[in-house]
Amino acid sequence: MDRNENLKFVGDPDQVWDLAVIGGGASGLGVALDGLSRGLKVLLLEKADFAKGTSSRSTKLVHGGVRYLAQGEIGLVLEALKERGRLLRNAPHLTENQPFIIPVYSVFDRWKYSLGLKIYDWMAGSLRLGKSRFISKEETINRLPAVKRDGLRGGIVYHDGQFDDARLAVMIALTCNEMGGCILNYARVNKLTKNEKRKIDGLVFRDLINRRNYRVKARSVINATGVFADKILKMDHPDAEKMIQPSQGVHLVLDRAFLGGKDALMIPQTSDGRVLFAVPWQGKLVVGTTDTLRKKPKLEPRPLASEIDFILDTAGQFLLQKPTREDVLSVFAGLRPLAAPKEGSTKTKEISRSHKVLVSDSNLITLTGGKWTTFRKMGEDTVDKHFSLHKLKNTGSRSADLKLHGHTNQAPEGHMRVYGSDAQKVLDLQKECPDLAKPLHPDYPYTRGEVIWAVREEMAQRVEDFLSRRIRILLLDACAAMAMAEEVAELMAAELGKDKTWIASELEEFNKLAKKYLID
Repeated sequence: MDRNENLKFVGDPDQVWDLAVIGGGASGLGVALDGLSRGLKVLLLEKADFAKGTSSRSTKLVHGGVRYLAQGEIGLVLEALKERGRLLRNAPHLTENQPFIIPVYSVFDRWKYSLGLKIYDWMAGSLRLGKSRFISKEETINRLPAVKRDGLRGGIVYHDGQFDDARLAVMIALTCNEMGGCILNYARVNKLTKNEKRKIDGLVFRDLINRRNYRVKARSVINATGVFADKILKMDHPDAEKMIQPSQGVHLVLDRAFLGGKDALMIPQTSDGRVLFAVPWQGKLVVGTTDTLRKKPKLEPRPLASEIDFILDTAGQFLLQKPTREDVLSVFAGLRPLAAPKEGSTKTKEISRSHKVLVSDSNLITLTGGKWTTFRKMGEDTVDKHFSLHKLKNTGSRSADLKLHGHTNQAPEGHMRVYGSDAQKVLDLQKECPDLAKPLHPDYPYTRGEVIWAVREEMAQRVEDFLSRRIRILLLDACAAMAMAEEVAELMAAELGKDKTWIASELEEFNKLAKKYLID
């Protein structure tokens, strides 16, 4: 994926895109993928890096949503379960079947959760990942060695999917690129252009790397910017009503020993009526999440002390060893783009997680809501809107069975698995130059060669791109990420043709960012 080559496409003044997608997270990438599956000309513009915001800060679950079932959102769960099955099939190198265990401390809970999960199994149909079942106290302790044992009666096992969200975003971007799409990060949209009928006919964006402006023409402009959707709506119409209510979700990363075993823990009811997950992921334990209304969207939201305490306290009620602030390796926060609630309502639980596709008077198409699991279906519905809006013959979506870049059922074990079929190419690069096989940190397997690969093949432009989203070390261990930063900056500078000033600037910015992932 060559960024400079893609810029040449947007330099052609006669090029008219069918879709110009604003936003390079789950929503925008889903739109681009589906549009390209139908043979449309697609341009995607992301103002930062792919999945820089919410889309790299999920609980790492590809799931139907057990808690949505309890809230009666049957349609959403059915849709998500179907998409869950497709995603595990289309990206086996980035997804896996993850068993979850709900610890049971009362007879009532055993039957309540057993019944709910049997319905969940039934709804998944042929795409079911495994059968839910009750297990004994002994088996529960064997599978979750660090679970609280006082009053434990057993556990209920059920299955959902797990994935690497930011790596999935990169692989979708690569897939779109190979299908003929023009995919660009660090491309900030500054203006929407309109024809004499006041209908949108394109946009103006700035390439933030080379500091040059581009004007492009498009039949449809898609606003898929998540929590920043209101900014684009205001760009279209200054008096546009607020549509998005950001809701913050925080996750803590701990040593895997706090739970033990390979199974995930699901706490079905916390003190505020939500659910909490403790999920083994990339050698660590991700614990979360919260659901806190925030006033304004931010690219780097900060967790509140109350959210951190809530997660630690709740997890501590179900674990033998109660985690403390000193045990947290990294903390990250993401903002969900929920629909703005009705006047007077402040309960995020009452706001639907379903996605919506809306069209303004100027024909700006806006996609809001949704979640990673249903990214493809969100894209399909948005592209359908493009065809109906312009009264075009709908060619029908072909994205459901698209195998994503790197697809393989023989992905290597360990951290190289996320590269899929590209893993051997990364290893070959390291064989050609043995110096590139050296690890970036004594405690982690990531190599110098992966930095080079990320720059050459995955459009990494900044130190943060690599350490946060090409590998996930910033989220896994913020201190280790800071220790790697200087070597990564030097390797990237050599590859990108940058000087020492760039290195110094990158290190200053990255270290400032990384400190936000540490608890004070």
